[in-house]
Amino acid sequence: MKGAYTNPRFFLAMTVMLAMAAALVQAQGTRVGFYARTCPRAESIIRSAVQSHFRSNPNIAPGLLRMHFHDCFVQGCDASILIDGPNTEKTAPPNRLLRGYEVIDDAKTQLEAACPGVVSCADILTLAARDSVFLTRGINWAVPTGRRDGRVSLASDTTILPGFRESIDSQNQKFAAFGLNTQDLVALVGGHTIGTSACQLFSYRLYNFTNGGPDPTMNPAFVPQLQALCPQNGDGSRRIDLDTGSGNRFDTSFFANLRNGRGILESDQKLWTDPSTRTFVQRFLGERGSRPLNFNVEFARSMVKMSNIGVKTSTNGEIRRICSAIN
Repeated sequence: MKGAYTNPRFFLAMTVMLAMAAALVQAQGTRVGFYARTCPRAESIIRSAVQSHFRSNPNIAPGLLRMHFHDCFVQGCDASILIDGPNTEKTAPPNRLLRGYEVIDDAKTQLEAACPGVVSCADILTLAARDSVFLTRGINWAVPTGRRDGRVSLASDTTILPGFRESIDSQNQKFAAFGLNTQDLVALVGGHTIGTSACQLFSYRLYNFTNGGPDPTMNPAFVPQLQALCPQNGDGSRRIDLDTGSGNRFDTSFFANLRNGRGILESDQKLWTDPSTRTFVQRFLGERGSRPLNFNVEFARSMVKMSNIGVKTSTNGEIRRICSAIN
């Protein structure tokens, strides 16, 4: 036993559990182990499905993480982003490039075979987001479950999602509306340590941004590299790592890139240029003179807070048999 208690991973796990316990106090009817009796293999079935798809396409990990974020900010964490139909959330511009829907459908099919009508699509998506972080060498954490699925999905509601040009003040206001603070904002945007962006979402920073030149917050040595990848009037759908040099690994290099003027999205780079968020970037990097924060632990804490936004329980929602269709 002595070896376990001196293992740094043990102390990290204990820290995460304490963070989770504090967050659960505010949870809306969810709890860790909600399916322990009704569908004991639920979490292992979901993780297996995510792993299977991840092996053939690692890009589904950031896709599922983004999907969960976009779901929670619109109508709460209720899987409304999964619903098919004209003018539903998934048809809105911010969601058109999301990927990973097939993973949720696969997990749901397996769960319906094992435990019909028990596990919600909202919980599947929440757990799949956690598993995606773990598969990209990030932290594992206990996820409160017990959500039910929403019945409303409107593209017009997605205007609440933070945009790629948005100021930190505006982002802070949107996060604060859901009980998330500035540290949560920086931690959750840090999820951009995995995944890519289409050139069309940031190439404007490379050409004629100000006075005919690139965005002055960008590292001048970095601009030609991006211009070669995203030429003016080139293929806007081409995808570039959001975390240059470490796009497939969940780590703090994303924040180091911001410090070095190598952020891809304008909204990301503003985490460094705005003093209110730069402090947290420095703390996640463990810079000298700052009070260090463990990014993995704080990300997990913020994810639990976010995943309890607008949770539907009891008769407030349903358990969809097919995630893309309302019962």
